[in-house]
Amino acid sequence: MRRPNVSLVDPGDQQEQARTSYVLDAGGVYLAGALLRAAGRAPRRMVSALHMAWRLGGRSQVGRLRHLIYLAEAAYVAEYAMKQGIEHLHAHFGTNATTVALLAHELGAPSYSFTTHGPEEFDAPQTLSLGEKVDHAAFAVTISSFGRSQLSRWAAFGSWDRLKVVHCGIEPARFADPAPLPDGPLRIAAIGRFVEQKGQMVLIQAMARLVADHPDLHLALIGDGEMRPDLEAAIAAHGLDSHVTLTGWLAEAEVRTELARAQALVMPSFAEGLPMVVMEAMATARPVIATYIAGTPELVIPGETGWLVPAGDPEILAQAIRDLAATPHTTLMAMGQAGRTRVLERHDSDIEAAKLADHFRAAIENH
Repeated sequence: MRRPNVSLVDPGDQQEQARTSYVLDAGGVYLAGALLRAAGRAPRRMVSALHMAWRLGGRSQVGRLRHLIYLAEAAYVAEYAMKQGIEHLHAHFGTNATTVALLAHELGAPSYSFTTHGPEEFDAPQTLSLGEKVDHAAFAVTISSFGRSQLSRWAAFGSWDRLKVVHCGIEPARFADPAPLPDGPLRIAAIGRFVEQKGQMVLIQAMARLVADHPDLHLALIGDGEMRPDLEAAIAAHGLDSHVTLTGWLAEAEVRTELARAQALVMPSFAEGLPMVVMEAMATARPVIATYIAGTPELVIPGETGWLVPAGDPEILAQAIRDLAATPHTTLMAMGQAGRTRVLERHDSDIEAAKLADHFRAAIENH
């Protein structure tokens, strides 16, 4: 809908951005014109869509005025779909993009579907009207069985058969020749935005419990965000400056270099969907220490591909890292290979994209 509010570092992301059209780039005057043209073409549909926007806005945290703006965006999308001969709309995340798709459909656009990733959608399912969005959709995708269970809480029982699991995928060719697992001083990596829900502060607390007995232990925190000053202060307070590196945002190739240097990925999150960083670490044959939340246990198998720990407990997280340090190198290599096999079998992007394409075809045929 709108351009990202952060600079994109990875060249692949920059190329995708260059190929992307943004609704809000059309400008307010054009969106208002699209709204008037939609009302002229189908006044009854406009009245129905207006009522729907008013109802959705009444439940929402962003309010009714914002939903009237979404209605103008929906009019633009409906008009664009008509001009381009688009037969189906698909939105990612069950937030404002899906609201626009729902309203566009109400204005006469083709059928729509959406993918719910989590965790934000599951924090506010009623204010986001997730159930209504599922009930009006041709189908709704979740990226894990956990996600499907959450949508089932809010959708009508009659809509359950339209809830589909399509995993996020990785491209196996990009991980064709992973670097060997290093055998030396323990180095771990964590990847993600520096925000509360990613749990990096708990990982710093765990590191403080470990460095006395593991003086060579090093953590690479890959990412950036609003909590960076807090993390820097905690690192300094615990005397961890020589044990923790904050890399900032890295391009994809640089992230892989950091993973190649690490014996394991640590994901201490409080809330997730099904993290891509876990998939990518497993594809590079690295064991994973992750919190037992959301869809993560569907991928990480304790004792086979890594460790699962409760979220928010620095001592148990520290113990998992101790266990990692005490595990023979050959065992860690076997765990990494088991994880690689599992993720390549379950998350091949070509296979998952084909599943989604099949759902699109079925929706178009049945519309």
